[in-house]
Amino acid sequence: MIRFNNVGMRYGMGTEILHDVSFNIPSGSFQFLTGPSGAGKTTLLKLMFLALKPTRGLISVFDSNTAGLERRDMAQLRRRIGIVFQDFRLLDHMTTYENVSLPLRVRGRDEAGTRAEVEELLQWVGLGERMHVVPQVLSGGEKQRAAIARALIDRPEILLADEPTGNVDPPLARRLLRLFIELNRLGTAVVIATHDLGLMEQVDARRMVLDEGRLVIYD
Repeated sequence: MIRFNNVGMRYGMGTEILHDVSFNIPSGSFQFLTGPSGAGKTTLLKLMFLALKPTRGLISVFDSNTAGLERRDMAQLRRRIGIVFQDFRLLDHMTTYENVSLPLRVRGRDEAGTRAEVEELLQWVGLGERMHVVPQVLSGGEKQRAAIARALIDRPEILLADEPTGNVDPPLARRLLRLFIELNRLGTAVVIATHDLGLMEQVDARRMVLDEGRLVIYD
């Protein structure tokens, strides 16, 4: 579903931060992306989401070589990918419910037919009582859960999550992990970037370790 071939990445004229990164994300797979702070995990996720273009090397997403794609085609591919960024990217003028249901509205799905689905997911992530408030009154952990719910609501073919349990307590982290596992069982490929060794020990999954810009994979 995603394939990197000798990808390198630098910002501007700076030092290259990713060196000859090669890997593939098979359909329906589950993997953790880990490594020290500053190793390039967030940059790697952005490349996978097609939010950045590599300095060199090839990236293929859903069997499409992304090097020559038009912006419109890039947008079509991104709609098949759910992503949770560390900065949440919630829209301040929308309620929690409206933020989470936004991907469904973009696809043209009928709101009346999806309301129960959105409300059930918000209950699952512990935001049932906060669905009608705007992001400004949510805590950091609540914003994170809203961002996770938004990424999951349309059952993406690939889910990319950057430290998705970093601002929640351990019981809720385990509950969110179960949600990711269930989504994976339904066929979504999952990539979770995390420093949490305890979280990774709960799932028998491939580990992709990024250190000093180089990737090592442990199956």
